[in-house]
Amino acid sequence: MTRRKKTRSLADKVTIRTGRRKDYKQWRQENPDQVTSSRRFTQKKRQQRKIQAMRRLERQQSAPGIDIHPQRQDDTTAPTTDQPNAPKDGE
Repeated sequence: MTRRKKTRSLADKVTIRTGRRKDYKQWRQENPDQVTSSRRFTQKKRQQRKIQAMRRLERQQSAPGIDIHPQRQDDTTAPTTDQPNAPKDGE
């Protein structure tokens, strides 16, 4: 006598009229409030998201800083309002 394989499939746990896959899919669409993820799945996903966030934070902190708009030390190179190509009044 052979043992039945253990399954985590939700389809086996739901009792519907025929037990056919097509009927289960239809039942699942008609009753979305009764279909929930298993505790094991939600715990696994929560743990994965925590690990992902920690790794992302580590990458951000270990990355070198980039000066996108570096501060200038001297004010002589600052742009002036007297630009040669700017349109003048009346033109």
